[in-house]
Amino acid sequence: MVKGIQRTLYVILALFISLFIASSFFLRAEYNYFADGDTPVLERQKLLMFIVLILVVLAASIVLYRMCLKLDKYSPRIVIPLTLLFSCAIQIVIIFLFTRLPTDDSQTVLSLAMDMLYRNDYSSFETSGYLHMFPFQFSIVLYLKTLLYLFPDNYLVIKGFNILFSLVTTLMIYLLYKELNTKSKLNDYGVLVFAATYIPSLFMSNLIYNDVIATAFLTSAFYFAIRFIRTHSLRDILIAAILLAVGNYFRSIGVIFLITVLLTLLFHMRTLGLKKLIIAVGITAVLFNVPNWTQNAVLQATHVVEEPVNTNSAPVYMWLNMGINLETFGFWDNRESYSIYQQDAGYNKAESTELFKESIANKLSAATVGELGKMYYKKLIWTWTEGTYQMERYGIGNDGSSSNHGRMGFVMDSYVYHTFASDGFKGDSDARRGLIWMMYVLNMVMYAGILVRLIGGLKAGRYAETPLILVILGFIGFYLLWEIKSRYIYPVYPLLIIFSYMGFKDIYDYIFRKKVS
Repeated sequence: MVKGIQRTLYVILALFISLFIASSFFLRAEYNYFADGDTPVLERQKLLMFIVLILVVLAASIVLYRMCLKLDKYSPRIVIPLTLLFSCAIQIVIIFLFTRLPTDDSQTVLSLAMDMLYRNDYSSFETSGYLHMFPFQFSIVLYLKTLLYLFPDNYLVIKGFNILFSLVTTLMIYLLYKELNTKSKLNDYGVLVFAATYIPSLFMSNLIYNDVIATAFLTSAFYFAIRFIRTHSLRDILIAAILLAVGNYFRSIGVIFLITVLLTLLFHMRTLGLKKLIIAVGITAVLFNVPNWTQNAVLQATHVVEEPVNTNSAPVYMWLNMGINLETFGFWDNRESYSIYQQDAGYNKAESTELFKESIANKLSAATVGELGKMYYKKLIWTWTEGTYQMERYGIGNDGSSSNHGRMGFVMDSYVYHTFASDGFKGDSDARRGLIWMMYVLNMVMYAGILVRLIGGLKAGRYAETPLILVILGFIGFYLLWEIKSRYIYPVYPLLIIFSYMGFKDIYDYIFRKKVS
């Protein structure tokens, strides 16, 4: 029965990946804030350029893979630290070359942290305040407040900690890959180098927000959970549960990882034994919401709030309502959903919930089946094939002179100071467009590798990658319903790197070993 479920999961993900790849030959997903504003774009594919760039990426991948194979003779104690050090150096150079200032939500949470630290001002929890509406953002506010208290008040300190979390993610990608490939006789440094030089992750250290932090915690939790399946050590599942709880505290999509971990434990019930299974499930489930419970208790005990922070926060239906939009296929509705909660419902959660349910029902009844199908198709394709996680907006930034502000000027970019690099990527430059194109093509090549690995697993009856599949499918399903940004699926990039590298290695071994033999 378990193998039947796993096989079904492999088939479902293979169908989605096939859809992404097939659609890319007709449509190209793009996010370019300067050119198009804060909006998703699906345009006709430039097929010749697409194919040429695929060949370039494949050729470069083969060269880099062969170079990494030569590292195999060296000890991990040498290669791993040097690779992480190299990645760290690149990210330090990036944050000095692209001195991006915090904007919109990033600027808001930083300002709130400073208000709380220097003025003891917690008024944002009051009705109409930012944390009244979005109490889940208090985690990043608290984190920033702590850094500002312990270290000099400087953007570089915060971005420096982003780099540390990024390096943790890189290391965990490698360790997770090795945990899923325990039979491999090679050191497989290629996946480590790939993760260490993955361009979106290098640039996203520039974003003062929760994405990089949450990704590090969730990937680490995932590693220890998978490790527990092999070791049966309760210490591993305890570490996994703690890391998962912290990761979810920073970004609530941790529930997708929680469901994956619990299902993975159930799939391995025979090897774990019933007693150890119950203990592991109990530890993971009980610890999961401890950070949120603790936060509520402390805030009420100190009289910052008089009732649980979620009592009148924006309901989940707001993002579900935002996710149904024929024009922008769930990206942003120009504050329409915000107005329902803020103005129509007066920041009342219960009242706004009913209004959102009514709005959702009206949208679904007003649209035809064909229109809804087209919207969800666009939503799916843009989110998963855009390929840059919007790094040009959140990592590279711009000079604030966007030609088409998607939120009527609400979102602005600027730098602390300009450099030759920021000037080279200024506006809709060739450098910016070229980088966006390369990341888009790399993403599609990665999907091709994943598809190869999925098909190979189905043919061989090998289902070791089931936990990866569960997380990816969880994100696909969730963001079909939710408001979308390609940045929102950033926590999945470590799993995509692992999965695609497996597929690339399978292709390389099949072609080149066959030629040698």
